[in-house]
Amino acid sequence: MKPLYEARDRIEAQLLKDYLAARHIQALIQGEYLSGAAGELPAMQFPVIWVLEDRDYSRGRELVDECLAEQVVGAAWHCPQCGEQSEGQFQACWNCGTARRQ
Repeated sequence: MKPLYEARDRIEAQLLKDYLAARHIQALIQGEYLSGAAGELPAMQFPVIWVLEDRDYSRGRELVDECLAEQVVGAAWHCPQCGEQSEGQFQACWNCGTARRQ
């Protein structure tokens, strides 16, 4: 068992754990509830994702990087069909459903 990634919060940790599980990497989260005691602990502890099998560490690291890269939100864009503005994370126009052009 090896530590793979220190997450910002419980939500990010769970999303990454689920992402890994969908790709057949077994992982667990340790320290996910310690942020509730942040004022009482000597140092801030963030949730840590651990891979259960050492042999999965390299692939797990690649998958974490891949998942985090997918979460980067781009700039807002205008629909080529109707001209409506959509936020960067969307790949289709909210108004008419036209696919975003890259």
